[in-house]
Formats: sequence, C-alpha cells, structure tokens
Amino acid sequence: MADAAAHGPRFGTLALHAGVDPEPVTGAIMTPIFQTSTYVQPAVAEPKGGRFDYGRTANPTRDALETSIAALEGAKHGVAFSSGIAAIETIVKRLSAGDHVVSEENTYGGTMRLFTRVLARLGIEFTFVDTRDPERIRSAMRPRTKLVHVETPTNPMMRICDIRAAADVTHAGGALLSVDNTYASPYNQRPLELGADIVVHSSTKYVNGHSDVIGGLIAVRDHALAEELRFLQNSSGAVPGPMDCFLTLRGIKTLHLRMERHNANGLAVARYLEAHPGIDRVIYPGLESHDQHTLAHRQMSGFAGMVSVDVGSLARAKSLSERLRYFALAESLGGVESLVSVPALMTHASVPEERRAAMGLTPGLVRFSVGVEDVDDLLEDVEQALR
Repeated sequence: MADAAAHGPRFGTLALHAGVDPEPVTGAIMTPIFQTSTYVQPAVAEPKGGRFDYGRTANPTRDALETSIAALEGAKHGVAFSSGIAAIETIVKRLSAGDHVVSEENTYGGTMRLFTRVLARLGIEFTFVDTRDPERIRSAMRPRTKLVHVETPTNPMMRICDIRAAADVTHAGGALLSVDNTYASPYNQRPLELGADIVVHSSTKYVNGHSDVIGGLIAVRDHALAEELRFLQNSSGAVPGPMDCFLTLRGIKTLHLRMERHNANGLAVARYLEAHPGIDRVIYPGLESHDQHTLAHRQMSGFAGMVSVDVGSLARAKSLSERLRYFALAESLGGVESLVSVPALMTHASVPEERRAAMGLTPGLVRFSVGVEDVDDLLEDVEQALR
C-alpha cells in the first residue's frame, strides 16, 4: 500500500479509472454518451461549468477521454480529434506561412500526404530526414524551424528514433518535439518522460483496439500549449462525436491486457518468420537482429504486434497476403484481430516511389498487424500461406 501511495495508480488502474466517475444523477458506472449538439444555459452567456455552450466546444464524454489519455501518457492535458490525421494537422496549424518543420521521412503515408500536398500549399515548409541519426535533425533545422515531428517505431520500416536525443537537439534549436506514439501505445512507450513536448496517437489503432472507431488524441504537459491546441480544436472543428469517445474509452479499459497479448504474439510471429526460409528479412524491434534493438529495449517496455517482412517481390507479397486466413487483408492496424497489408500498394501508395525506395520500402514488403488470437493458430496460418 505504501508503494502504491508513493507512485500513484499504475497503468492498468489508470486505464480503468482515469477520467471516469460515476454519473451523478443515477450513479451509472459507465461514462454516459452525451449525444447533444448544444446545452441550455441558466442565464444569457452563462453556460454551465463556464464552457458547456456548444457541442463542438465541449462535451462531457470527450472530457473523460481527454483526461484518460493524459493520465496514460503521464501528461496534464489531453485533446481529442476526429482522426489521427486531424490531430497531426492541428499540431502543424500552430505554425504560420514561412515556418519550417523537420519530419521523419518514413512516416505514415497519410501524414506524408498531409504535409506535402496540403499544408505545404499554405506556405509551411517541410524537410524529411532519417531521424535515427539526431545529427540529421540538427543539420535540417533552420532559424524558422518550429516543430520536429517523429514517429517511432516508424510505419512500416520499424525505425527507432532516440526520443531523448531528438528532444535535446530539437530544444537546442528552439523548436518543439512531437512524437507519433501510435505504433507503440502508451503502454509500451511514454515519450513525454523522455523529453518530448507533444505525443499524438491515431486512437483508431491500439488505444481503441477494436477496429470500430476513427479518432486521434494529443497529450501534453504545458498548459499554454494545451490551450493553444484546444483553441485550434474548437476553431477547426475536427472533434470526435460522443459515441466515438465512448467507444474509445471502453477500449482503453482493456489496453493493458490487450497490449500484453499483442507484445507476446508479435514477438512469437516475428521469431517464427525470422527462422522461415521463405522470408528474406524480418523487421521487428523486439528481435535481437533489429539494428536498433538495444535502443528500442531502452525506451520501450514492449514491442507491440507490428511485424514487417520482405518476401522478395510484389508477386510473392500479394500471394502471401491473399492466402492468409486469420490475417485479414485490410489497411489499419492495432485491432484485436490480425491484419495484413502490402504497404507499397496500400498504406503507402501515396508516397512517391523514389522515396519509398530510398527508405527500403520495397514492393515485396508485407506488414503484419498481429492480433490477440491464439498464437498457434496465427503461426499455422502463416505456415500454410507460405507453403
């Protein structure tokens, strides 16, 4: 008991209880779905709670979700969005025309598309580098660099950015560090504790975990930064609906249980594939063969269920993906059910071919999102597909 008092609630307890209080009228243990667009005010311009005037501005179900992600990431503030891309866009929309962003080059294809084909048209400049080397971040920074955005592990090449080193370089240049923590989840990695200023999630993935909601979340410690993000959230309007918030909260309650299984199954599938003669290369941070395994082990407590393999050709990649039974051929990741995709034709099709080639994202790359099924069934499925 003394240990618990000294350290506060642990992750599993936070996942179940942070942001969640019994509903005061009935005592309902589940956070209600406040399905409303507006609120009755007791007097002119005097909304209850000082903020419940319109559903885009505030919603009690959303409040609970924002409190939950803040607790899980060791932050003070959470901000929820209608998608992960909307969350990332809001981070960049803090900037003005002429400002500069340094980004990891092997980021999610949708993020690359947002940066290069949408936000760049508004006068914000982007430089893409391999953030595995902090010196490349330093070299890319300019006097008007306001943000460094990294993703670790990256999608789908599983590159690992040294978050603490990246934070030191970023802060020395007067910028903020944003970390996309989607691939790891707050259960496996806590970027704010390593010096990051902003953590962002596509909550569609591991945080919700059930492939039934699109959403995005940001967690920060700085109050002024949180207020700026909330202003943009309200002004741009990309907010999640109360039902989406409710479902994500429900998913969070089992996040610690699911991630334990994702971690175990991901490692088992990666080890099996690494030993299989039909696989040219396996990329998984939990394997000793990963060139950044030591760093990954230092800043992560588990390695999740994302496994990338190279089978040598597009034809083989398509054949393998289409022959699997339990691994559904679909985009997205992080759900309880296993998925498989061919990034060159699916999740990263919008990334220019020459950039994919430079990153090592070959046509023969297959990305597995290993779910929480019985692992022996998954291994047998992979075996029959390769056979």
